[in-house]
Amino acid sequence: DVLLQACGGGLVQAGGSLRLSCATSGFTFDDYAIGWFRQAPGKEREAVSCIRNSDGSTYYADSVKGRFTISRDNAKNSVNLQMNSLKPEDTAVYYCNTLPPTDYWGQGTLVTVSS
Repeated sequence: DVLLQACGGGLVQAGGSLRLSCATSGFTFDDYAIGWFRQAPGKEREAVSCIRNSDGSTYYADSVKGRFTISRDNAKNSVNLQMNSLKPEDTAVYYCNTLPPTDYWGQGTLVTVSS
């Protein structure tokens, strides 16, 4: 079964940092781009960042560009998201998924940024 488990969330003050990790199994990791998504209360899920499998190229939403850094470890089948200079508007449940996304979204990990 496909499994993408996000972890590393927590409560942090504005300006702080968190590092999210996505552990994966059940599919050939090297064959897929992986993305981080988030869903804030009352809002739709949005793409935050992704990293390609082919060349490691990355994408960032404008709202996180310059603050977040995505990386992948093909040996460990995992993807990380380093989040710096966090803002209250970054508060959301963060998910990882393949691109295109599978139907499995998991529980995600909650990031709460206090002002």
